[in-house]
Amino acid sequence: MKTTAAEIVQRLQSAGFAAFWVGGCVRDFLLGREPQDFDIATDAKPEQVEKLFKRTIAVGRKFGVMVVVEGGHQFQVATFRAEADYQDGRRPEKIIFATAEADALRRDFTVNGLFYDPISQQTHDWVGGEKDLRAKIIRTIGKPEERFGEDHLRLLRAVRFAAQLNFEIEPKTFAAVKSLAPKIKLISAERIRDELLKLFRPPHAARGLVLLRNSGLLPFVLPELAATISCEQSPDYHPESSVFNHICLMLEKLPADAHESLSWTVLMHDIAKPVTAERDAKTGAIHFYGHEKVGAEIAEKILQRLRFPKKQIDEIVTCVLHHMQFKDVKQMRKATLRRLLLRETFLLELELHKLDCLGSHGDLELYDFLVKQAEELKMKPAIRPPLLTGKDLIELGMKPGKELGAMLHEVREKQLQDELKTPRQAKAWVMKQI
Repeated sequence: MKTTAAEIVQRLQSAGFAAFWVGGCVRDFLLGREPQDFDIATDAKPEQVEKLFKRTIAVGRKFGVMVVVEGGHQFQVATFRAEADYQDGRRPEKIIFATAEADALRRDFTVNGLFYDPISQQTHDWVGGEKDLRAKIIRTIGKPEERFGEDHLRLLRAVRFAAQLNFEIEPKTFAAVKSLAPKIKLISAERIRDELLKLFRPPHAARGLVLLRNSGLLPFVLPELAATISCEQSPDYHPESSVFNHICLMLEKLPADAHESLSWTVLMHDIAKPVTAERDAKTGAIHFYGHEKVGAEIAEKILQRLRFPKKQIDEIVTCVLHHMQFKDVKQMRKATLRRLLLRETFLLELELHKLDCLGSHGDLELYDFLVKQAEELKMKPAIRPPLLTGKDLIELGMKPGKELGAMLHEVREKQLQDELKTPRQAKAWVMKQI
């Protein structure tokens, strides 16, 4: 991808145009990181880009933005531009094609305003980005109030970049984030969701949450999570104190290859503790009865509000709803335990349970027990599919309805208890019942 990105610059320059890598790919390249994608800025107009490359997509022609498809990858190629007349805190009303320097000055943060020529291997810095990269600082280009006023999502992006890069936010920039934090409510749920997805990826998820709190943005993007900051827990089970601290500790333990939904199960699993908290008048112990059920309802509303895909909402909500079951696994009947192990979300639930333990008492006894049980169940593939279907029961003489459903459930229970092991045994047992 890097080679192809350089070849695109080479072709533009050979045709007499100025062309550079720009933005995040330059930042990551100079930091020794592998860029995830490459954006290219040029003085070539969209119609000139179209003539130079076989496959192009006009994703934003009036803004001078084209996508060039080369080598199986897509590269955004944008004409140098200046922007003006921001009306909605999101996009400019008009753009003017301009110079490379003017293009750099319109960007959000200094570390994202660097231009790099991969042919001459020369960096162009009109905004002080190289100095801030070395100092590990996130700073707006120009006045923070102006940059954040142009696009309110930059408030959240400042936090995300600081967490992602393990940088500090420059004091004036951070002060502006705090004062303008309510403006984030004017941004669409989809754009906020996309930033939060990046913010809560390991290994920077915990710092991302802390910065979200310290910046004042948390109450405006996830107010239900902000309520956990002051929600205390009984020290017997939670020496880490507040629910917020517990969630931060769990996020710190996220594995590098964590499933995208795992960080969100962590964020949501105790989301209802603030609204279900009760203190025992005699002992002083704090209880959260039913917080898993209430939490599942709250989590579903949050994820719907943020426009998460339905499948992802369902798996996160399932994990929240069932996460308290894990404390009772050693006392469960065999059939109940096996149903837990056979749930589609079991592996995600298991990872949540592990993080829940590591973020509190640190005891992984139940986790190790479940891993062993899951391995043993793998050795019994016949357990996974049900012995009988509704069609089988109809053929045995039962009519569709509640009784048939109850019979299917009972057959499944006996299968999971190892009381029925083959379809023939199951049919014989059903015939005796009917």
